[in-house]
Amino acid sequence: MENLTNNIMHQFTLGNSILEISYIIASVLFIIGLKMLSHPDSARKGNLLAAFGMGLAIIATLLFHTKDGEPIGNHLLILIAIAIGTIIGWMIAVKVKMTAMPQLVSLFNGMGGAAAALISLMEFPHIESSLIAESGLANGHVLAILLGLLIGSVSFAGSMVAFLKLDSRLGDIKASWIRYINIVLLVVLIGFLIGIMIFGETPEASQIYLYLMFVIALVYGVLFVMPIGGADMPVVISLLNSFTGVAAAMGGFLYNNQAMLTGGILVGSAGTILTILMCNAMNRSLFNVIVGAFGGKAAGVSDAGGAIKEISLSDTAVLLSYSQKVVIVPGYGLAVAQAQHLCHDLDKLLEDKGVEVRYAIHPVAGRMPGHMNVLLAEADVPYDRLIEMDDINPDLPNTDVLIVIGANDVVNPAAEDDPSSPIYGMPIIKARDAKNVIVMKRGMGKGYAAIENNLFFADRTRMLFGDAKETLQKLLAEIKSL
Repeated sequence: MENLTNNIMHQFTLGNSILEISYIIASVLFIIGLKMLSHPDSARKGNLLAAFGMGLAIIATLLFHTKDGEPIGNHLLILIAIAIGTIIGWMIAVKVKMTAMPQLVSLFNGMGGAAAALISLMEFPHIESSLIAESGLANGHVLAILLGLLIGSVSFAGSMVAFLKLDSRLGDIKASWIRYINIVLLVVLIGFLIGIMIFGETPEASQIYLYLMFVIALVYGVLFVMPIGGADMPVVISLLNSFTGVAAAMGGFLYNNQAMLTGGILVGSAGTILTILMCNAMNRSLFNVIVGAFGGKAAGVSDAGGAIKEISLSDTAVLLSYSQKVVIVPGYGLAVAQAQHLCHDLDKLLEDKGVEVRYAIHPVAGRMPGHMNVLLAEADVPYDRLIEMDDINPDLPNTDVLIVIGANDVVNPAAEDDPSSPIYGMPIIKARDAKNVIVMKRGMGKGYAAIENNLFFADRTRMLFGDAKETLQKLLAEIKSL
């Protein structure tokens, strides 16, 4: 009997050691994978490494995790759930278009927040009595549960609203009263969190307040994102992503799971840093983005006046073919037209003619952080041709032709010239400094910030109207015929 007991204890210790080592390996793979994501050449490999680390953590948990000496049950149900999720995720990722990538990011991010919130709802009734014997619910374990519920619920609801707004199924609600309601709801949520911890004696007695907190957090998440839109959406997506990471980290604390904790911390910290960088790129504070979003705002609209000047395809082809330096400024319109591959064909054709072609990348171009980088990487545009705004601006006066394809607000001079403009103070790509500017647009519609763009009326600017994909196809044919 003693030998049997010793054997069981040995197996338990061995299994626990394997589990801990697996979590450490997974954490290291997360860190390496995140580092490799910083460069397009290694991003795919980094993503696979991080995914392998997550797979290792899941398998090790299923095989070796125990609670009170008992292994995990319901393996079949867990594997079925994993299979269903894998198939659905794979099908969505394969079919999604590049124009819908921001929606996909919001959807996946919301699922992460929902998972963290559900973990908290499930774990709260099962808090061990030993944890509340002396101080009631005022302990770190309960705090992790409540924070996971609060942050995860806000992230889920906010991400779903962002998804609907990005997919044009939901518009912005610009009402000053929303911000005051949000402040009240936030105070109430903090009050619930503190009240449950201080006055709660048992999980059973406090469960009704937990569910009230959950519902209020969902409402807050909806109202938090509802007024925000337009050029602020990349910042909001990044912020919600950091929320999901923090919520996941709370789950890591609950289960003493190093892999979950490391992954949550990495996502939370990376999302926070990216949010700060995006705010700096717009020359706005995070608070200003949240309570004073300019996306879709009509105030400050100014009409430049004057007449626009058009350019023909043949003249554009000649101008580009006999230039020395050409800069392309991509925007969301390029993604909508699915013209990134043709854009790359254009730069290769011009390179064959001895023209130096580069891309000017604005940090908030598109609908999510790094949208243009992802779009052009899909078309195999070399990374060294993608030049950040601060690096490309000083060289624009020496640029023979600057082509704006689907971008608007990120090249709008109102950010520098018009103090009444909602985007005043936002750093822009200084397109007007180039010797010649060609703007490809469907028409004279305003950008996502809904304000007039004085660049279109500048002396050096010529408009080339039409769908970007069709226009690029015709332009390629014109250049080849020269």
